[in-house]
Amino acid sequence: MRIRIVVADQAEARFYDAEPPEAALHASGRLRDSTARLHERDLVSDRPGRVFERASMPGSRRGASAHHDTGGERSARKSAAVAFARRIATQLERGQQQGRFDGIVLMAGPRFLGLLRQVLSPRLGRCVVAEVPKDLVHQSEQVVSAHLPSEALR
Repeated sequence: MRIRIVVADQAEARFYDAEPPEAALHASGRLRDSTARLHERDLVSDRPGRVFERASMPGSRRGASAHHDTGGERSARKSAAVAFARRIATQLERGQQQGRFDGIVLMAGPRFLGLLRQVLSPRLGRCVVAEVPKDLVHQSEQVVSAHLPSEALR
């Protein structure tokens, strides 16, 4: 069984291939997102919209109104992370269609791992043989190899 190992964070993804029983890692690609390290203010030019509540609150001064922003959970950074996760999923989909691997091991920090899970197609999701909730993208191949679950390489 040929395994594709994805080691990723919001800014970079490295792909390795391993084929048991030797399980030596072979680099097979890399993706980068240049916008991932930018601040929110650098990604968008506007502040979130503001909402003013006109009705006075019970027990408050007459004419006083509350106001708050409408930004919520839709931040530009999160949107960029989801878009990068989709790029990773597209790359995996392409590799699977070309028959380059049979199983996938995902290695990413817990939040980004959740994003990756969300964007994988059901067909690709069935290929996932293991997940490692650690951010190892800036580690060496030896460290990545040491964190591979033994059941993934059978």
